Amino acid sequence: MATDETPGNDNRRRELPAEVQSAPVEPADSAAPVQDEQQPLTGRQRLLEGLWPPRVTRPQLIVALLLFVLGLGLAIQVRSNNDSSALRGARQEDLVRILDELDDRTQRLEDEKQRLEDQRTGLENSSDQAEEARKQTVEKERQLGILAGTVAAQGPGITLTIDDKKGSVEADMLLDAIQELRAAGAEAIQINDVRVVASTYLSDTDGGVRVDGRKVGKPYRFKVIGKPQDLEPALNIPGGVVQTLEKEQATVTVARAEKVVVDALRPAKRPDYARSSSQ
Repeated sequence: MATDETPGNDNRRRELPAEVQSAPVEPADSAAPVQDEQQPLTGRQRLLEGLWPPRVTRPQLIVALLLFVLGLGLAIQVRSNNDSSALRGARQEDLVRILDELDDRTQRLEDEKQRLEDQRTGLENSSDQAEEARKQTVEKERQLGILAGTVAAQGPGITLTIDDKKGSVEADMLLDAIQELRAAGAEAIQINDVRVVASTYLSDTDGGVRVDGRKVGKPYRFKVIGKPQDLEPALNIPGGVVQTLEKEQATVTVARAEKVVVDALRPAKRPDYARSSSQ
């Protein structure tokens, strides 16, 4: 009977162990506990955590800035060298001509060195050193007179004519021509009726160019004494004087000549303060 079984059940419930009685009773619909175990990071994840967010110190920032400036400077220099090289698109015969010109310049320097050594040897071995020194002094005076423009000169060379009908030729272009001719071994130069010397300067003026303060008319005529085989190629190298002037729509003519007369003279000026140390 129900009334008889109830007390017995209560007795058994009271006789259960204390551990079981004190155990918490979880609700039936509660979810199973989730273990919060942290998974190990991969190498890529650790790299990303190390790089972002960036943690830059002041020394690192300074070094990065210096490297950036250095790299930028190198890039600009390389690009400038590549852009300014007029030989990149040169033909093979032009490159051969340029190499020949460099060889000729080297040979001229070697010849000048040998000439000076011969003069020294002549002075050392001459029985009459005073007479030998006088001869060399006279020859040196003549050479210096040609360079200074105080005496006339003649010899093989070229004539350069620049016809500037558009008025686009400026003083710096003519100066480039003078410098190129000097580098090629020109010994005497005359522009129209003005002698070109070491102190010559060029400036732009209204509708023309002034050489040493004197206005020279068009066309500009250069009379140059030197080795024609060196002077003409120096003006015609790719990207050189002739091409630059032709880009300005000027007509340029270069002609070789067996005899060129440079007769425009400069007055010999006595220095105000400098005196010969031999006096």
